[in-house]
Amino acid sequence: MTAGLLVLAADQQLPEDVGKSGPLGLLLTVVLLVAILVLGRSMGKHLKRVPRSFEPEPPAVVVPDDASELFQPRPGDQLLETLRRQPRAIEPPRRTDPDEGSATAP
Repeated sequence: MTAGLLVLAADQQLPEDVGKSGPLGLLLTVVLLVAILVLGRSMGKHLKRVPRSFEPEPPAVVVPDDASELFQPRPGDQLLETLRRQPRAIEPPRRTDPDEGSATAP
């Protein structure tokens, strides 16, 4: 039976252009190769911008040599004290009279 199939397959001749690629296949292959090169260059440029490590940098902490340096005034202390005295924008206005506006009526 297999010998009979081989004989039938040998009798059928395939056309000459079967299994050969045409100019459209060559063009498609060249376009895909160019696209791969462009994407590779772009990826290389982006990888150069990536930092070597994503670890956060340790904060620069200044440790005073002497305890007396902790109590010396700094340049921004006056501004901080002024801001601390100002009422916050989200707080309601403070009442001067504690009896005014009470929830219980006499």
